[in-house]
Amino acid sequence: MSLAHTTRQTVRKERLLSAYPRQEQAAADFSGAQNPLLRKARSPEKPFPVLSEVELMRHFHRLAKSNYSWDDGLYPLGSCTMKYNPLINERVAGDDSLKHIHPSLPIEYSQAVLRIIFETEEMLRNLLDLPGVTIQPAAGAHGELIGTLMIRKYFLSKGEKRTTIIIPESAHGTNPASAAMAGFQTVKVGARENGLTNLEELEKLLSTDVAALMITNPNTMGIFETDILKIKAMLDKVGALLYIDGANLNALVGKISFTAMGADLTQLNLHKTFSTPHGGGGPGQGALGCSARMMPFLPLEQVRMKTAGNPAAGYEFFDPADSIGLVKAWYGQFGNILRAWTYMKSWGASTHEIAETAVMNANYMRARLEDILTLASPSPSMHEVVFSQDGLQKVGLTTANLAKALLDYGFYAPTIYFPLNVNGAIMVEPTETESKEEMDTFIDAVHEIYQNPTKHDHGAQQTFVTGIDETGAARNPQLTWHW
Repeated sequence: MSLAHTTRQTVRKERLLSAYPRQEQAAADFSGAQNPLLRKARSPEKPFPVLSEVELMRHFHRLAKSNYSWDDGLYPLGSCTMKYNPLINERVAGDDSLKHIHPSLPIEYSQAVLRIIFETEEMLRNLLDLPGVTIQPAAGAHGELIGTLMIRKYFLSKGEKRTTIIIPESAHGTNPASAAMAGFQTVKVGARENGLTNLEELEKLLSTDVAALMITNPNTMGIFETDILKIKAMLDKVGALLYIDGANLNALVGKISFTAMGADLTQLNLHKTFSTPHGGGGPGQGALGCSARMMPFLPLEQVRMKTAGNPAAGYEFFDPADSIGLVKAWYGQFGNILRAWTYMKSWGASTHEIAETAVMNANYMRARLEDILTLASPSPSMHEVVFSQDGLQKVGLTTANLAKALLDYGFYAPTIYFPLNVNGAIMVEPTETESKEEMDTFIDAVHEIYQNPTKHDHGAQQTFVTGIDETGAARNPQLTWHW
C-alpha cells in the first residue's frame, strides 16, 4: 500500500506511521529529509498541512462556491451578452468523431470539418445578409484587426493611402486599438444628447483621407443608430467605408440586413450572440462579414463547395484573389465553431426570436428601474439599458456602491463606468435567456439598495472579500506574485 493512499485517509502523520510502520522511511523522504528541493521549500515554522480527503474536498468546494457564473443566476454585464450556453453545444463539441480530427489531416479525411465551417459561414451570411464571411478570427477584437487590415489593402489596391479612421466616443476600446495596429490614426466623433452620433461633427471630420467610420450598432448606449443610412451617404461622398461593429448583434440577429444598412465590414462574437463559452477569458471565437467589394481581401483560407450547389461533391479550400494573408493557424477555434453551428441549427428559422426576446427583457428592466435610476438617453433601448448614477447620488450612493451591494444579494454586478461618456454608467443586459421571475428578483434588490442607502454605502459584506483598500491598491500596485 502506497504512502499516497494512506495519506488520503489520515489527519495526523503520527496515526499514519503507527498504522503503517514500514512507510516511516518513505514518509521521511517525502518530508524533505532526503530531498534538497523539498527541504528548501519548507521549514519547521511552515510545515506542509496534513489534510484528509474530506477536508480537502470541502475546501475546494467552498472555493468553487465563492465564484459566480451564469449557472448561478443573472449575469447582467452590459455589452457582454452573458447568455446561457446550451449543454447540447458541449455534447456535439465533445463528440469523439470530431474533437480528435487533426488539422494536418489530408483534405479528403477532413470533409466533415470543412462542411461544418462552410455551413456555419453560410448561416452567418444569411443572418447578416452579407455575401462574404470568414470565421478565422480568434475573437471579436481579432475580427476588428482583420477588418481594418482589409480596409488598408482595399485602398492600397486603388492606389490610395488613406490614414484616418473615425470612431465614436462611446466605442469599445478595441476599436481604436485595432485601427492603430493596422496602421491608421483615429479621430473621435462625439454624440448628441440622445446618445446618437453627432452628424454635424462627423461632417466636419470627413475628407478624402478618411478610410472608414467604425460604428457600433446598436451603440454602447444600448440604442439603435437611426441615422445609419444618412451616415452611409455621407461616407460615400468621400469614398470612405462603413465598418459596423457587430458586438451587439444580439439585438438584431435575424431581424435586419447589414447590406441594407450599407455595411462594408462587420465583426461579431460567436461567444456572445451564438452562445459559445464566454467566461474565464476564452477561448473566444469571432467572425467577420463583408460586402462584395471587400471579398477579394478576406484572409486565407476560405472554404467552398467543389461544385457550387452540390454538397455531395465535397468541399475545398481556396485563396481569395487579393487576400491579406494568414491571420491565424489552422481554421479558427473549431470547438467553438462546432458550438455555434449547433446553436444556430437548434434555433433554425426562429433565430429572430433571440433578438425579440433580448430587446423585450432589456426594456422590461428599463421600465421597472427608470423611476429610481436615471436613464442615460431618452432614446428607445435595444438589448441593454444604460443608466447614469445621477439618481443614486440623490440618496448618497454611487455606481460602485450599487455594484458592490448587489454582490451581497447574490447577483453579479452590471457593467459599470462604461461607456465613458456617461456619468457613473450602469449598463444592464439581461439577454433573452432570463425569466421574468429572475429579472424581478434583481430589480427588487436594486430597489431595496436604493431605499436603504446607509446600509449599502460601504461595500459588500457577505462576499469572501469585503472591504478593499482601493486607494492603497492604486498607489501601491502589486504587479508580481509574492510567495
